Amino acid sequence: MAVVHPDPRSTQRIGFVLIPNFALMSFASATEPLRAANLIGGLDLYEVVMLSMDGRPVKSSSGTAFECEALERLGETCHTVFVVAGGGPQDWVLPEADYGKLRRLPRLGIRIGGISSGSYVLAAAGLLDNRDFTIHWEHAPVLREAFGHLSPRHARYVIDGDRITCAGGVAPLDMMHAMIGERMGSHFARRVSDWYLHTGIAESEAPQRGSAAERFGTHHPVLLTVLEKMEASIEQPLDRATMARFAGTSVRHLDRLFSTHMKEGYLDTYRNIRLMHARRLIEQSPLSVTEVAFATGFSSAGHFSRAFSTLFGLTPNALRRRMAEEPRS
Repeated sequence: MAVVHPDPRSTQRIGFVLIPNFALMSFASATEPLRAANLIGGLDLYEVVMLSMDGRPVKSSSGTAFECEALERLGETCHTVFVVAGGGPQDWVLPEADYGKLRRLPRLGIRIGGISSGSYVLAAAGLLDNRDFTIHWEHAPVLREAFGHLSPRHARYVIDGDRITCAGGVAPLDMMHAMIGERMGSHFARRVSDWYLHTGIAESEAPQRGSAAERFGTHHPVLLTVLEKMEASIEQPLDRATMARFAGTSVRHLDRLFSTHMKEGYLDTYRNIRLMHARRLIEQSPLSVTEVAFATGFSSAGHFSRAFSTLFGLTPNALRRRMAEEPRS
């Protein structure tokens, strides 16, 4: 990688558009490496500015309010602008005028990115069409349902020209290592990461989640093949015979594996995977209960609601009512 030595008099201004209930951990993971770069370099290499759509303070996921400048006032002076979001879908849907403010930035040559569910906001603004991007794994199903033409990657972060997206959590530490390395060289970026004891720097393509073996508590190769296929075949579930052929085994052996290793049958396991996916859609998407039912492979809303209630102890509509009644920070 070529080292680009900055002009000591030059400061890159990096803006962070904070959406109400934004993920505080993701924000800290993205901004702290820039502060450390200034300390280690002994120069003002980066300036972090906190922005909001209207210039008013914004509360984070912890309830702490952050003073912000208006995006329209300072956004156009930034080298890069990240949208940082968290919370739920009610926080990600913005007025059309705000999407227009974001769309203006790339036209001015400003690099734009999304952190955590900030990628959803960029997608809603039309800024990820025909782009390579990622989003937090929990929000990926909701994004796919809302924008059927988009398909996020299961990567920690993705840099696609003037678009930068990151899954959030601690992944911004890896993304910022790459960004600082682009400008200052790999040795300097390594010093910044070491400052935070971040010795295990992950590549962009590193997974966001633990392996299927960790999630399901089994290391049997046939079972892992089937379980991963179940997660990938939510809307149109595969029957046991089809799945057995896919895994290169017999139906009888497949049943025996589920009974021995999973302590529940094939159908029960598959249904629970689909219902967990359905719960995320109920909690995070504007889809109706009927639409969620069909999106998770159920033939009717009634059948779906009964199965949902059996697993979670309340109906999909009851879950939505409870969420609506919960106080928002």
